[in-house]
Amino acid sequence: MKTTDPAVLVVGATGTTGRPTIAGLVAAGRRVKAGSRGGTPLAGAEGVRFDWYDPATHAPALRDVDGLYLVPPPGDPEPAAVMLPFLRLARDAGVTRVVLLSASAVPAGGPAVGRVHQDLPDLFDTWTVLRPSWFMQNFTGDHLHAESARTEGELRTAAGRGRIGFVDAHDIAAVAVRALTDAEPPLGELVLTGPEALDHDTVAAVLSEVTGREIVHRHLTRNALRDRLAALMPPAFAELLADMDRAIAAGAEDRTTDTVHRITGRPPTPFRTVARRELA
Repeated sequence: MKTTDPAVLVVGATGTTGRPTIAGLVAAGRRVKAGSRGGTPLAGAEGVRFDWYDPATHAPALRDVDGLYLVPPPGDPEPAAVMLPFLRLARDAGVTRVVLLSASAVPAGGPAVGRVHQDLPDLFDTWTVLRPSWFMQNFTGDHLHAESARTEGELRTAAGRGRIGFVDAHDIAAVAVRALTDAEPPLGELVLTGPEALDHDTVAAVLSEVTGREIVHRHLTRNALRDRLAALMPPAFAELLADMDRAIAAGAEDRTTDTVHRITGRPPTPFRTVARRELA
């Protein structure tokens, strides 16, 4: 017989969506385990050690857990190899509700986390896959785009003039909290975007306005971007990201959805608001 309230385990607790998801869960009155390699406790959440590549950390992190928020291992082009065994373990440990962070560019059965998305319905009855567009925080945090904007005054992409419905990580977290706490949660896959689709030239102009520094968008070829990324990450993942930029250039991400507003009851946050909040 359990003597403690069941918890939600947030994997990727110290990341861009993990922190605001934990804050929302704590505010909603849920007990939370913050899973990270260092086991760092966060405000209102118990810190537990969790490493995708260290199975010895998995069962202890799942103790007294009934819900999961899962951020895939970053930079891994084949995350299913470590994620699916963990999800089977979670099912057997009594987890009943799972929210998986994927991406708008990755359908069920697609590359990277797409295979995990495909298999999730066979493992759990209550599941949600968040498929957000590209994060607005890519331009304000520790992402390569943010770093190059800060240090070189440039954004480098192979996306051309392709537009993206960039989304605030806090809006993603707000949807995740609803999926993890509502009595009748939003189920299935949810494509999340911001309120408007922007190209990288426009993003650079907004960043210039907010920071008071000139930031430009440098247009690269697909192969030039691949080669640049391959110096920083596994080559297969660099290929995947370069192909995503090529798809953006062809219009694959030029869309907006009403999902954030429909699930949370408030409109998604504009990019200029996020930039001012995090950079000004």
